[in-house]
Amino acid sequence: MHPLTPDQLCAHLSAQGLSFHRLEHQAVFTVEESATLRGKVPGLHSKNLFLKDKKGRLFLVSARENARIDLKRLHEVIGASGRLSFGSAQLLLETLGVTPGSVTAFAVINDRAHEVTMVLDANLMTGDEMNFHPLINTATLRIGRDDMLAFLRSTGHEPMIVDLPAPPDDIGLNHAVIPGQAAGLSPE
Repeated sequence: MHPLTPDQLCAHLSAQGLSFHRLEHQAVFTVEESATLRGKVPGLHSKNLFLKDKKGRLFLVSARENARIDLKRLHEVIGASGRLSFGSAQLLLETLGVTPGSVTAFAVINDRAHEVTMVLDANLMTGDEMNFHPLINTATLRIGRDDMLAFLRSTGHEPMIVDLPAPPDDIGLNHAVIPGQAAGLSPE
């Protein structure tokens, strides 16, 4: 099967009764490049990592854009086998139907074989709206927390919501506490 297009993704969201706002913009490939959109796009901004463990299990980690993630310890938190590495561009395209620079939580809609474990940073679950690319990096979709969770579940990807481990030099910084969750990550 072919990956969905951004318009097909938006049609799926609408058919599910999920509310979102779409903003078209110039291509952005990194969190730093997307900083130019901050005045135009309210809500929490994300960074997304496509990772695999030593046994080949795949993970899509969506975190707040300013999260500092300790990749040396992340496997312990998400139950991966050994340290994690980044999945190749080819594996990303084959599994999630997107290219580097367009990695997004919305891409699980293309993972029809359910090979990817969806991991969400607890700091994205604050109740504020979240922003993700809609399968391409020339647009952003803003969506509420409950609608995003409903979307993920509609694709068969029950998200694992975790406090992502921060690098050792972040220990002791301001950690946000989410009701029902342990201490979260602090911003950079």
